[in-house]
Amino acid sequence: MDFNRKNYSNELLIEIYKQLVLPRLIEEKKLKLLRQGKITKWFSGMGQEAIAVGSAMAMEDDEYILPMHRNLGVFTVRKIILHKLFAQFQGKASGFTKGRDRSFHFGTNEHHIVGMISHLGPQLAVADGIALWHLIHKEKKCCLVFTGEGGTSEGDFHEALNVASVWNLPVIFLIENNAYGLSTPTKEQYNCKQLIDRGIGYGIEAVQIDGNNILEVYSTVKNYAEKIRIEPRPILIEAITFRMRGHEEASGTKYIPKSLLEEWEKKDPIACYENYLLAQKIIDENFIYKLKEDYKILIDKEWEITQAEAEIVPDTEKEIRDVYFPFKQNVVNPKSENKSTKRFINAITDSLNDSMEKYSQLILMGQDIAEYGGVFKVTEGFVENYGKERVRNTPICESAIIGAALGYSLKGGKSVVEMQFADFVSMGFNQIVNNLAKINYRWGQNADVVIRMPTGAGVGAGPFHSQSNEAWFVHTPGLKVVYPSTPFDAKGLLNAAIEDPNPVMFFEHKALYRSVAEEIPDDYYTIEIGKAKFITYGDDATIITYGMGVHWAKEIIQNFSKYSFDLLDLRTLLPWDKFSVKQSVKKTGKVIILHEDCLTGGIGGEISAWITENCFEYLDAPIVRSASLDTPVPFTASLEENFLAKNKFSEQLNFLLAY
Repeated sequence: MDFNRKNYSNELLIEIYKQLVLPRLIEEKKLKLLRQGKITKWFSGMGQEAIAVGSAMAMEDDEYILPMHRNLGVFTVRKIILHKLFAQFQGKASGFTKGRDRSFHFGTNEHHIVGMISHLGPQLAVADGIALWHLIHKEKKCCLVFTGEGGTSEGDFHEALNVASVWNLPVIFLIENNAYGLSTPTKEQYNCKQLIDRGIGYGIEAVQIDGNNILEVYSTVKNYAEKIRIEPRPILIEAITFRMRGHEEASGTKYIPKSLLEEWEKKDPIACYENYLLAQKIIDENFIYKLKEDYKILIDKEWEITQAEAEIVPDTEKEIRDVYFPFKQNVVNPKSENKSTKRFINAITDSLNDSMEKYSQLILMGQDIAEYGGVFKVTEGFVENYGKERVRNTPICESAIIGAALGYSLKGGKSVVEMQFADFVSMGFNQIVNNLAKINYRWGQNADVVIRMPTGAGVGAGPFHSQSNEAWFVHTPGLKVVYPSTPFDAKGLLNAAIEDPNPVMFFEHKALYRSVAEEIPDDYYTIEIGKAKFITYGDDATIITYGMGVHWAKEIIQNFSKYSFDLLDLRTLLPWDKFSVKQSVKKTGKVIILHEDCLTGGIGGEISAWITENCFEYLDAPIVRSASLDTPVPFTASLEENFLAKNKFSEQLNFLLAY
């Protein structure tokens, strides 16, 4: 192996060696403990240490690195206390995830590290978001994110590279090509000669390096990092290496030809670099022996601290509390009594304008939202007021944009992402339910992201532009789900959602945009998230609904003049207002739950179950669910009308009242 020391001092070369040796000795310790049954499996980076160590040392200490599960060297270079790292591996309370996740599935802002999730690809877009912060704030910084060669087949890889290229983001994408994805060799994973060829398609400069040559890794990453701090743009680096152990320790390496293992053993990054330093008389055998003995003593001592820590005693209250970032909302009232008549869509625009003025770190992202103003014209004129840095047209890549919003949040920013239609959110589903929703529970990092969801049927838009998919997210702990029915609530709740540091799915019914209007305050104000609103009060039955259902119910109960109803607009679906529901059920004894979503799996089933479990003694009739058909949303007007819950609500209400 040819090492080019350039003009590096002996002191630096020795420090690089020290940093290489430490993660190897930690893994050797872990291997012994595994054989003794004292620890669980882990993902070994033996033979690949040069990539993690060299690249981490090449970055500045306050620049973010987003490593993978074989990059122990990133964590040791960043000087994470070993017993805290071991506690993370062992699921102890003092670990970064408090026993809630394993391995390197965590982040630490103190050390400027954001760990992966098991889905491999999402962290690439998160790096885009961190780099976007650097770009917008003109910081001369860059970001480094790892992926494996297998992960380059995922859509997240391609979306993240495309966004980084289009926006000229200062981010280094480092592919750790170790020849196997679990047991699948590279020839079965991609059909290009080399992965740097993929950079060509995205207009990204790409370079391939020997991932086992520590000096080549260090100098390459350092060189590009220095360049893109001054001239922001993305770089793609493919580091060629080999995985010397199994995908994880339990899976073994029987599927790898013995000759291949023997060939790569000769290229061991530590042995090769050690021999180079010995040959150059920069270190000697005594130095090597003493360094390793000192490290072994340190590792043993730190391991004993972890072992002495008691096992976790579950605290259910704390587990539930930590799902959300701590936030106590203080409702803001308008400063004046000035009001204007606004349609629903204008109320959304007002809120975004107010929040853009209130929060200088807030950015808006979405397809066609800049000069065009979005397909519904919600952000028309925003570019002129706030500039294209804060009002950003995005490529058609929902996953990358949601991930970038999370990355931007890590630096203290706020983001509002517009789904062009709520239906398209499925393309970013993983980022929402596995990254945004779980991040605070896992390692105490909030996701200050609002995703606007133009939703609903009744406008002849067919199966892919009309779905009511709020139930997908109501099921996911860590998200908040808001669904206003009026202009007043739309403005106040969107302001509150942007203020809230937790991820919020904000549903806006398209058919309400220009069909409803009312007087609302001109000033900034907020409404309490999680608090329902009584539209009418009565004694004969409780109608629980939200969104378009509120307007259906208001219209239909005009035909039931002999009766009076508690009409309850939930407004927030997660968390929903159990107190108001219970108070109404106790009073009326009869309940019908109305929503536009399909019956099966809709939120109505959850509310019905809760009422049955908690209010059964107050009920005088079975709970009725009024929902749309269990079919996709049809296009033709007559079919769509037949699909919607409104079509049968009167009949179901009659049944309830007559019971």
